[in-house]
Amino acid sequence: MTNLTGNSRRIALVDANSFYCSAERIFRPDLEGVPLVVLSNNDGCVVARSSEVKALGVAMGTPWFQMKDLARQHRIQAFSSNYTLYGDISRRFMAVLGRFVPPDEQEVYSIDESFLDFTHQPQLDLTDTGRMIRDQVRQWTGLPVCVGFGPTKTLAKFANNAAKKQPAWGGVCDLTALTDRERWEVLGQFPVRDVWGIGGRLSVQLRELGINTAGDLARVDPKRARERWGVVMERTIQELTGTSCVAWENQPPPKQQIIASRSFAGPLYTVEQLAEPIRFHMARAAEKLRQQGSAAGRLGVFLETNRFRPQDPQYHPTRSLPLPQSTDDTAVLTTWAIALLRSVFREGYRYVKAGVMLDDLRPRSVQQGSLFGAAPPEQDLRRETLMGVLDRANTKWGRGTMGVGSAGVKDQSGWMMNRENLSPCYTTSWADVRAVRAD
Repeated sequence: MTNLTGNSRRIALVDANSFYCSAERIFRPDLEGVPLVVLSNNDGCVVARSSEVKALGVAMGTPWFQMKDLARQHRIQAFSSNYTLYGDISRRFMAVLGRFVPPDEQEVYSIDESFLDFTHQPQLDLTDTGRMIRDQVRQWTGLPVCVGFGPTKTLAKFANNAAKKQPAWGGVCDLTALTDRERWEVLGQFPVRDVWGIGGRLSVQLRELGINTAGDLARVDPKRARERWGVVMERTIQELTGTSCVAWENQPPPKQQIIASRSFAGPLYTVEQLAEPIRFHMARAAEKLRQQGSAAGRLGVFLETNRFRPQDPQYHPTRSLPLPQSTDDTAVLTTWAIALLRSVFREGYRYVKAGVMLDDLRPRSVQQGSLFGAAPPEQDLRRETLMGVLDRANTKWGRGTMGVGSAGVKDQSGWMMNRENLSPCYTTSWADVRAVRAD
């Protein structure tokens, strides 16, 4: 490994431990130490596990119905996914982390992970800083976190994973404070699948070639790795050896495609029933479109029947079309989506899922208008104001508060997903705010 001194970077990755489960515990101290899982849409599969459940050997994605006996035996608590709660806790978490670095030196990587760049704070002892981050996040948000430091983003990610798996390190691992020999020893202690970007299938290929640990991978010639696996693998190896190749992104890049879909609580049979979720999903997709300042030039709709019921007739149509004028207007997009729905709908099927897709996304500010046509809705200030009101209302009072047609009606029990074990929205609803009595 190269000698990382001088102007080498000092990058941290802060990651909340079992984020969904930890968020459920914040307002339920009685759940501390209790095995718990968070389930996917319609309470189908396990998408988050507490450390106690991981110790029982429960894999990610395990169907909930398959582990009912195990749950009774070990008193595992199950929660439905509470995305409103998790999103708000994530915003608070990222705000705390933002106090440690300037805004342009924080990169929010996911709902529970953030990179921080301490390169311009060379006076800081990173191990002490990591402990301070852990303590402050725990005190201010209730989340347990681990912190990893490295001279590249891949090594910071690796250090974070090492901090989780080595209790003696107290949740903080600083690879920048180690000698080259010590770094090699640490890399040799963890399997190659622990390296950022090495998935299960690729790790199998690597092990077949005798590349079993992260240290083994770091010793591979990057040029030969590129010939076999591509440029991403070359960059991963270079990052493992201390050469920064992964760009810093203060703002996530605009999405090239936006999809909104969800399975229903029960099957739907008519085009009128399917129109409600299509309107709802299009409202959400258009909101995301406006958030990134884009307009869509192509729109698609898809339907699905239950592939796991072979006794049912199967039908999985998808259809898309180019729009006459790229737009971010919810009403315009919804009109086209309903027209597409009617074109693909067939009677006699049990539909269990529907969704919409927005493609050919381009910056809203560089749209090309029509020479002879009237001003399109997106250039109409009144329409723009209306879309702004729509977004602010749904942000303030909750998704689905306002919408086009039935998309703004909150009573959607006929098709909205099952969430029988949903916890309260403690931080975003006055009705769910916890009350404390001083007796």
